[in-house]
Amino acid sequence: MSTFLTAAWRKLIMAQYAVDPVVLAPYLPGGLELDTYNHQSFVSLVGFLFDRVRLKGVPVPFHTRFEEINLRFYVRRPMHDGSQRRGVVFISELVPLPAITLTAHALYGEAYRTAATRHLWRTSPAGTELDISYSWQLPKPRRSNKWQHLSVQADARSVPIAPGSLEEFITEHYWGYTLHTGLVPSRGATGEYGVAHPRWQVYPVRSAQVAADFGALYGQAFAHLTERAPDHVLLAEGSAIAIRSGSHFTA
Repeated sequence: MSTFLTAAWRKLIMAQYAVDPVVLAPYLPGGLELDTYNHQSFVSLVGFLFDRVRLKGVPVPFHTRFEEINLRFYVRRPMHDGSQRRGVVFISELVPLPAITLTAHALYGEAYRTAATRHLWRTSPAGTELDISYSWQLPKPRRSNKWQHLSVQADARSVPIAPGSLEEFITEHYWGYTLHTGLVPSRGATGEYGVAHPRWQVYPVRSAQVAADFGALYGQAFAHLTERAPDHVLLAEGSAIAIRSGSHFTA
């Protein structure tokens, strides 16, 4: 696969919620299975900074740095040789730039929407603690002036991800899958694209806050998460990433 987009994903807050697999079944593309950790299925509310964006090596003016907030879950694709490709499916992705929304939807079939977003990164005066926050407003047709947010306070020194941990499960998925395939959809096809990045480091999280209207953002199937505290939160430093050109397959 050729590289379509390169960028850096920075300071990723990922809040995990264990959910009933029945909730995810309508969003599962053909040919895939839910990927689980300790027999549990998870969705993650993710906020991060998309930085140094280049399409086919070329920076697009005014579209090289922006926030993204998404809700995703974890899947695997059994291959004919007995191996598995572990990936993610996005319920929805919010970005502040309409051109990004249109491009991602057209080329990859991703469920992008446009909304106002912002972020705040702060380091304590002593240099020992990070305060990282991502905020957003509801997109159309429910647009309002009320801000929602996802934030953490964490140690400023990053550490390696422990093998076998939930942090490893959440971050070590290198494929993206969609229910449709963009400009040239194929009936019953599943879209697939690769995402390359090195193994990340994480910052030990001291506290976290989530103020998100899951029902308004993602539909009634996820509304019950609004009043729930996440089961787990991590803050990853992130890295340079490369997104490969997409393809599709039928189950």
